Amino acid sequence: MIADNFYTYNTVLGIVAHVDAGKTTLSEALLYLSGKLKKLGRVDSRDCFLDTHAIERSRGITVFSKQAIFEYGNRRFTLLDTPGHVDFSAETERSMQVLDAAILVISGTDGIQAHTETIWKLLERYGVPCFVFVTKTDLPGVDRLKIMERLKLRLSDACEDFSTRDEAFYERIAMLDETAMNSFLDTGNIDEEELSRLIAERKLFPCLFGSGLKTDGVDKLLDTLSIYAPKREYPDKFGARVYKIARDAQGNRMSFVKCTGGEVSVRELIKYKTQSGEELEEKITALRIYSGEKFETTEKLRAGEICALLGLSVSYPGQGLGFEGDSLPPMLEPVLSYSVILPDNTDAAVMLPKLKMLQQEEPQLCFDWNEKLGEISARLMGKVQTEVLKSLVRERFDIEIELGVGHIMYRETIANKVEGVGHFEPLRHYAEVHLILEPLPQGSGIILDSSCSEDELDRNWQRLILANLAERQHPGVLTGSPITDIKITLAAGKAHIKHTEGGDFRQATYRAVRQGLMQAKAVLLEPWYSFEIVVPAEQIGRAISDIRAMGGYFESPENSGDMLRLEGSAPVAELNGYMDSIIAYTRGRGRMILRPDGYKPCHNAEMVISETGYDAEHDVENPADSVFSAHGAGVNIKWDKVPEYMHLESTLKPKPTDSEPVRARNFNIDERELEAIMEREFGPIKRP
Repeated sequence: MIADNFYTYNTVLGIVAHVDAGKTTLSEALLYLSGKLKKLGRVDSRDCFLDTHAIERSRGITVFSKQAIFEYGNRRFTLLDTPGHVDFSAETERSMQVLDAAILVISGTDGIQAHTETIWKLLERYGVPCFVFVTKTDLPGVDRLKIMERLKLRLSDACEDFSTRDEAFYERIAMLDETAMNSFLDTGNIDEEELSRLIAERKLFPCLFGSGLKTDGVDKLLDTLSIYAPKREYPDKFGARVYKIARDAQGNRMSFVKCTGGEVSVRELIKYKTQSGEELEEKITALRIYSGEKFETTEKLRAGEICALLGLSVSYPGQGLGFEGDSLPPMLEPVLSYSVILPDNTDAAVMLPKLKMLQQEEPQLCFDWNEKLGEISARLMGKVQTEVLKSLVRERFDIEIELGVGHIMYRETIANKVEGVGHFEPLRHYAEVHLILEPLPQGSGIILDSSCSEDELDRNWQRLILANLAERQHPGVLTGSPITDIKITLAAGKAHIKHTEGGDFRQATYRAVRQGLMQAKAVLLEPWYSFEIVVPAEQIGRAISDIRAMGGYFESPENSGDMLRLEGSAPVAELNGYMDSIIAYTRGRGRMILRPDGYKPCHNAEMVISETGYDAEHDVENPADSVFSAHGAGVNIKWDKVPEYMHLESTLKPKPTDSEPVRARNFNIDERELEAIMEREFGPIKRP
């Protein structure tokens, strides 16, 4: 059991990099020089302390994030080693949610690559302070001045070389912050506390140079971390964030969490909500502090610590416990869908729950049941991940699966603002919903809002409508692909005092979304990759010609030793498989690195829409029509006629001015109702 050793600060330190940058080698050096390891492991020897899985050792890459505990100075560090390959970047992104600081490792020979910039954007998104370590500087051709120029140009002008401290060093840092400038003007210096504050606020990024393999410069990195890594303060109230789900050798489910406030003990009850909103209260059965493959138990988890928590049956990555809310939705998502081909004697109904269990542990593995095709599909990032998936299924369930050809996962959005109306009024039911749909910038996702007055529609009904909007992916009308980059605002709604039930608003809400999409100018989106292609100079013309033919774009080629580097962006559909072409026409000398670059308008939309053959008007599972009441029965009204029958005024129509006549609204009142109103207002009606 872990003793209560005292360390002034506990720091969760992530180590991130593009693949083959030397990240795992640097992790070994940090653990060795801090005294955690007695012997340095090597990737090529397959004996690294943190690459423990058979898949990782066989491939020589990190696939799953793992942790190690080491002490240096008056600090205890929890080191999180994360995957570098782009196919497993979702695992890296989840780990960033619990970091106090990160070490961004850059290869001195390869420099800043496309995936390095993706990692940098993720660090910025989650507000993680960052230290840059340029490794492999012992190799010939590494120029520190040029590397610093590239760091300032492509990452941030606030990158500073911490290996030399002169007046110019402090003068450049003073330019980054007003308080630092005042300190420099008063003393001609900037003290350690002030530098630490700038680093914590991501206004300064220390850069160091060395070699992880030879441990050169790693001691300087450790000294810099122990002095300048942010020192966080935590509230007394309990809070924690789940960043990973795993199972031990006995099959016990473990929730890896970082405690962000207070403390929690073994046998303590934790209240939390499932992804479906159900409230649970479960007992913590064990707390484990892992370091590599081994762990020690503890009776109490304190703020700032990373721990494997046993006892929660339905927790999920990104979940907040205690006072913590759930984290942001991931920025990186799969762009390819593969059909899962099962052995002849394997039932899909039996296999799907097993794969879903695997998905809980590794959310970057997404599985769906395709009702139309009667098959399981997997949403994955790329080819390497498909091989890892097959290995995991073989290892866990002793089943050999195959994956079909990857298909592009499209998205849809709109180009104009519209009002969608949904009405649901079969016998003894009633609900009407008006939604404003308007386009958002690329990468915004779906944003929900309400401008509806509570005087017009009760708050509980409004919450229900917004929950209905959030609970599912809404298909578009071009190919049936999920919609994105749209703001949906609840503008108006109506309920009946007797006949409205919760399910009525679900029906009206879904129909309102579809009716709005049918009116709007729909746009098909496709995923794009940013690429970095390195080829011999004599082949650069071929690469440029190919990218142009793909509908992509690029910047001017740059020298990369005796090769030329071409950077740009192109559709995933066109770049898939292009690596094989590069290897062929460069005779193995060329290479290509890809990273997700979001969704952009589809370059061959008409062809894709035609091949999909989707008919929005006949999608019975996602109707755009509405149901109105007439003569005591529900009548289906086509989506384009719905505005003529709706009970509430359109919220997009301009209000009539005093000079304009107000048109009468059709309230669908029969003669007996009209007579009753007239008698109530004017007395009995005299008939001849």
